[in-house]
Amino acid sequence: MNTIDLTPLYRTLVGFDRLATMIDSAARLDGPQGYPPYNIEQVSEDGFRIEIAVAGFAEADIDIDLKENVLTVTGARKADGEANRKFLHRGIAERNFVRRFQLADHVIVTEARLEHGLLQVDLVRQLPEALKPRKIAIGRGATAPAQVAPRPNGHATPTVLDAQPQA
Repeated sequence: MNTIDLTPLYRTLVGFDRLATMIDSAARLDGPQGYPPYNIEQVSEDGFRIEIAVAGFAEADIDIDLKENVLTVTGARKADGEANRKFLHRGIAERNFVRRFQLADHVIVTEARLEHGLLQVDLVRQLPEALKPRKIAIGRGATAPAQVAPRPNGHATPTVLDAQPQA
């Protein structure tokens, strides 16, 4: 298994430790497995959909959990009558699985549904109002310069509050 050494990132990205940790954990989340196959689709500017091929799994066999921005989809089939079946060819992989997806901040799961052997998980990025871009109006008119008044010691000083206490 190929691993990436992220030590240079930790040395050069001061204050971005979380970013380097996310890259490191994302490299380990999926690993080399390819089961079950999945798609990630952007359906709108802030909407996304994860489609996972889960042929042979029922809704009761699948669990979806979200914890600390990691979406985990787990599939565990019950062995109902498997012993009585005799396969000549078994090409449908119905083995248990765990798939993890690292979600960005402010991405929430809005819906999950199982249709025609595809599990679809809909996601939406909902930025709080404080984080949304906003237009800053530029004021018109000049600000008056600070008035200069003499001090008792004879030096001129602005009438605005000084940052340092007077002696």
